[in-house]
Amino acid sequence: MSLDLRIPLGLMFTLTGVILTSFGYATRGRIDLYARSLGIDANLWWGLVLFVFGLIMLFLGRRGQVRMEKEPPPPPDENEARGGH
Repeated sequence: MSLDLRIPLGLMFTLTGVILTSFGYATRGRIDLYARSLGIDANLWWGLVLFVFGLIMLFLGRRGQVRMEKEPPPPPDENEARGGH
């Protein structure tokens, strides 16, 4: 099994970004919630950053997966083919 690690990481970051962005968008008018961050909706902005990062990871992982599927498998090693050490 040869799964590119960027695919599940991309899914995780994308999902986290969607959740955080949704929360930030839903609470964008609450001044008391964002008083500590000088009025900046940190949830919204960091959610967008995580979402974009996740999409980039998914894109690169999928591209690498397609590239691995196109390459022919390497020839077996001489020792492995004979069953030797």
